[in-house]
Amino acid sequence: MGWLRFAEAGRIISCITNPNTAYMIPVCVEEIEDIVSVAKYILVVEKETVFQRLANDKFCGTHQCIVITGRGYPDVPTRRFLQRLVKQLHLPAYCLVDFDPYGFDILTTYRFGSMQMAYDAKLMRVPEMRWLGVLPSDLEKYQVPERCLLSFTTEDKKKAKAILSRCYLHQEAPQWRLELEIMLHRGKKFEIEALSASSLSFLSEVYIPLKVQEGHI
Repeated sequence: MGWLRFAEAGRIISCITNPNTAYMIPVCVEEIEDIVSVAKYILVVEKETVFQRLANDKFCGTHQCIVITGRGYPDVPTRRFLQRLVKQLHLPAYCLVDFDPYGFDILTTYRFGSMQMAYDAKLMRVPEMRWLGVLPSDLEKYQVPERCLLSFTTEDKKKAKAILSRCYLHQEAPQWRLELEIMLHRGKKFEIEALSASSLSFLSEVYIPLKVQEGHI
């Protein structure tokens, strides 16, 4: 089934109607009816550029999944829509973000809610969200080129330390916290696109399918 109302928010590649067709995220989630999908999982990507790459590679149709981007920090409609998809379709959800504190913060926004809207966290959080990547171990495993690595700025370090102090990382996601500690210790960051330095379709053909198969954290 399709959706009747759309807005300038996040975007979705949907297998609910036509594979590899992109739509805007609907604002009025309550008005959506009869959501049906043959998708096997939901993939949330941080950035529009990665979203477009996957669309060009026809990733959704090939792998039977739903791909969503909030174009950075997700807005309320994107988070509510994602939560409804996960609950109604009973699908696993994975998130792919940049290897930096801001990407990690976006990841936690999807799973735990926004720090600015903590009072509404339960209405929009997706506790089932798994971290697909990018992970510290990917740096060596996929031989990210040195030219793609950037050193942490003072602001990056401040951001990482602030996130590490959040109680939910201690209580609900200790492994995520450990990965962030490793990231801070290394003091290096890189974007998702760095993984595709050797091949434009690396994410679609190798990285994402392998990570999904592994289940990830």
